[in-house]
Amino acid sequence: MLRFLRYLLAVALVVAAGLAWVVLRTPGSPFDGETAAPADAELVARGEYVARLGDCVACHSTPESAPFAGGLEMATPLGAIYTTNITPDPEHGIGGYTLADFDRAVRLGVTPDGTHLYPAMPYPSYAKYSDEDIRALYAYFTTAVEPAATEDPPSEIEWPMNMRWPLAVWSLAFAPTEPYAPDGEQDAAWNRGAYLVEGPGHCGSCHTPRGLAMQEKGLDSSDDTYLSGALLDGWYAPSLRNDHNTGLGRWSEDEIVAYLRDGRNAHAVVVGTMAEAFNNSTQFMTDDDLYAIARYLKSLPGDEERDGTPWRYDASTVDRLSVTRRAGNAGAQTYMASCATCHGTDGMGRAPWIPPLAGAASSLAPEAASSVNVTLNGSMRVVAGGVPDSYRMPSYRHQLDDREIAELLSFIRNAWGNHGDAVTPEEVAELRARTDPASPNPIVLQMR
Repeated sequence: MLRFLRYLLAVALVVAAGLAWVVLRTPGSPFDGETAAPADAELVARGEYVARLGDCVACHSTPESAPFAGGLEMATPLGAIYTTNITPDPEHGIGGYTLADFDRAVRLGVTPDGTHLYPAMPYPSYAKYSDEDIRALYAYFTTAVEPAATEDPPSEIEWPMNMRWPLAVWSLAFAPTEPYAPDGEQDAAWNRGAYLVEGPGHCGSCHTPRGLAMQEKGLDSSDDTYLSGALLDGWYAPSLRNDHNTGLGRWSEDEIVAYLRDGRNAHAVVVGTMAEAFNNSTQFMTDDDLYAIARYLKSLPGDEERDGTPWRYDASTVDRLSVTRRAGNAGAQTYMASCATCHGTDGMGRAPWIPPLAGAASSLAPEAASSVNVTLNGSMRVVAGGVPDSYRMPSYRHQLDDREIAELLSFIRNAWGNHGDAVTPEEVAELRARTDPASPNPIVLQMR
């Protein structure tokens, strides 16, 4: 028994030493010991474009703050956290960061004082940034962004869940540490698209389902769960794979490019967090990069077993909406009163300005969250090329109660060949309690 206890103690000491090493070590950076050279205009311009690719402004700015001064509240299962000031202010921002410090924060989620960042900062994706793009990003943030003396708000996660050291273990288990490595079996366009989607674009942060430890189940195209759709923060981010119902199976490469460049196409209009990504990121990408993204996404196979029976348009709904036949269907009556003027009795909308509801991913997805959210709260204004759109989805929060919205969406999710599950008043009430109407004046930052 004594020998066993000694053995157990030895094992415990080894485990404790290993844990201390993981938690306390400063990860290496390829820029350790390097003094960043003075940034020239070309490097800064590249860094601005890289910041657009990563959509840094969406999280690190608020309507009340200076650009990149942080303060955006982010809900987590543990409590609210707030984004940080990433302006070059020496006291509250990153003004004292070396290039290596900056690299560790962006790609590894570790600040100069050893604090581990919550993975709401998408460093598991940003790890794939190239050294060249990190150098350019650092040049932009340290020389072209105005310093803001704005202190970071404290997180609202209570002890002991607010301890940061377990994040070191989480990162070791779930976060890659190597930059993107091109696939030799694919061409340059596919590899560029993979780099943008898996790395700077961090598309998996929203569109990939999460595991029990809140890790993304897949981080690249080698995993069939990657970009297969996920419920996040009151929205269902649809599949970006070639799923017929809930993904891009019915979209062409040109239609993907139009969606990312213009914010709309024949199938959909950007809403929710995708509207934020469009307003400050995707519309600023070059056509070459947008086509590379489309090329990569169209290479990802769908899964009919997960996606369900392929949608086919059913015109009989038009007859169901006639005066005599809709009389006994509360959802159909509400649709005719509140929705048909824009979306039509055929459910096809007025593309590309007003999206179709027939065959919409939101009406075919297993989760109705996006349909409920946009009906309750309306859509964020889409600003393309500096011009605000004129066709926003209005909020019905004050016009329709929970039962009426549930009846309406249950009708839509089973009309025109749609085969989504019915919506309950309880689902509507839950989202009503924790969401707010979309802002008609979104943050659209003209960075230079």
